[in-house]
Amino acid sequence: MGKKKSFVLRVQPEVYDALERWAADEFRSVNGQIEYVLQQALKSAGRFNVKKNENKEDKR
Repeated sequence: MGKKKSFVLRVQPEVYDALERWAADEFRSVNGQIEYVLQQALKSAGRFNVKKNENKEDKR
């Protein structure tokens, strides 16, 4: 895996608290939990394919 992109994410305090509890239950950081949830959602929607994305970057 290459370098990670960082960005600011603003969420309601209640959402953050729920994410924090969920992350703790699964022994992850909040950042790790958000990344995990996003990856699972992208895979489920058929929009996340690492090899396909890497090939697109190589062709640029």
